[in-house]
Parts: sequence; structure tokens; C-alpha cells
Amino acid sequence: MTAKPETTVHLWLPALPATGTASALRALLLRADRLSNGRAGYLAGLGDYFAGADNSMAAAATTREHVAHDAGEDTWLSADPAWVQPEMNGVRLLACGQLQLTRDEALAFADALRPAFDDAGIALEITTPDRWHLRLPPNTQLPTFSAPEQALGEDLSQHLPQGAEGKRWRVLINDIQVLLHQHPLNSARRARGLAPVNSLWLWGGGALSPPLPTTLTGVISDDLLLTALAVRADIETLARTEAAVAAAANGWLIDLQDLPIREIESVWLPLIDALMHRRSLRLHFASGERWQSKPWHRWRLWRRGER
Repeated sequence: MTAKPETTVHLWLPALPATGTASALRALLLRADRLSNGRAGYLAGLGDYFAGADNSMAAAATTREHVAHDAGEDTWLSADPAWVQPEMNGVRLLACGQLQLTRDEALAFADALRPAFDDAGIALEITTPDRWHLRLPPNTQLPTFSAPEQALGEDLSQHLPQGAEGKRWRVLINDIQVLLHQHPLNSARRARGLAPVNSLWLWGGGALSPPLPTTLTGVISDDLLLTALAVRADIETLARTEAAVAAAANGWLIDLQDLPIREIESVWLPLIDALMHRRSLRLHFASGERWQSKPWHRWRLWRRGER
């Protein structure tokens, strides 16, 4: 049975509270219709577009298959380069997977870590400079790992794998941090104003699952996991460019949820506003709130209050 075609363009945006009550982005909502909330967060939010996507999905295997085409039946775990900051009462995760690493830097850091992974019988794969993966034997049982969005800004102790099953991984994470702490590349990165790489964040474990169904026709995004899900679902994908956004058709998802509000308002908002004059547009904020805008809504001139 073929899914009913979408009759709207989908726009995925950052969390609504971050926009500010007087922002130009919030002004788009004045004449739109409020809908019931969608799912909040990144991984859970993907579930509004791909059935079955959630915080427990095998993100590592999905992204590895997309880039390297070798996921097979192995169990995979994302091991993304991370920056953690020791504090008086613990260690806080400040950044993960977006540390502007070059390929040479990634390989150099990985060389320092390989003995620890070799001792643990785990293969470390540098899929992209910012996306690393661990290859484990098929059917490897894994403890629960927190996704980066769940742990960013929080104390690591709240998000480490727990129990006897997690002990092996807690020891490995500690060894990784010791090996990276004094790596000479981190001094060079700090001198260039870049964050150090002093940990790896483990998440998204599991084996490759079948493609997740979707009613979307295509996706405009620079996000690796979202793009990988779209390719596996056999729908079109485009890089996030002004031309692609301006030409978005019904059934397409425009992914802006990872961008700063200031960039959205200065670069993308004029394109979004023009699109709203031509097409039905569903705005989905990462905090869950959703609105539906239709071209004729621009004549709702009596709607002037805050939304």
C-alpha cells in the first residue's frame, strides 16, 4: 500500500524558546494555525518523519552504512570525538561530533587510542573526521548509552552506561580520556581557538535495521543521520543550499534544526517567507511545537498578538 502523498512542505527548526518572543522567526507564527505537538528533540523528532526512529535507534550502523557501505551484520557503536570539561563536582560534556577536525587530526588522535581498543578487541573506524565508529561482532549485547543531545551540558556521571554490563565501557571511556588528555594536538588546537578532543562519546549502538518507512518525498539537509535515513528509504536528498530551499515542493523536509537562530533569520528566513506565499508549510520546532501555514493565511491581518 502506497502512503498518501504529503500536501505540505515540512520545516524543522531549533527549539522555540531559543527564538525569543520578538524574533522574526516567531513572527511567522502569527497567522499560522497551531497544531498538536510533534516529538521533541533530535532523535525522537526524526520519528515524526521516519516511523520507528527514536532515542534507541541504531544510528551508528545507519551512518556507517551510508558512508562506507560495510555495516553488514556487525554491531556498531558511534564513538564521536568530544570535548569534556572537568569541574568541581564532575565532568561536563560541552561538545560532540562537531569539533572541526581535519582528516589528519582524526587519524593522529585515533593512532593514540588504538592500543586501548585493540586490548578490548574492538575495531575503531574513522568514518569521517567528526564521525567515528566502533565495529563489534554480530549480536554483541550493549548497555544503554545516552545520545549526545541527552548529555550535552550535563555531568557525565549521569549518562555513563550503568551496571555490570556497563562497567567494561566505563573503564574504556576512562582510558580514552587519559590517552587524549595530554595529546600534543590539543595544545595546537587550543592555540588556534579550537576545542580540544579529550574524550569520545559512545552512542547509537546496534545492528543495521531495515529501512524506516516515511511519507516524505525528499529531504534537504546537511545532517548525516537524516540523510542516511532518507537514502535507505529510497527518497531524494539534497544538500542544504538556498536554491534547494527556494524550490522545495510538497512532501519535502527542510532541515534547519541544527542552525543558530541568527543564521536562520539572516540567511534562510527570506526564502522561507517566500515559500510560505506559494506553498503550505508545516513548522516543527525541536522543542515539539508545530504550526501549519497556508498561502492564504497572509491575509489574516487581524492576527497581531504574540503566539
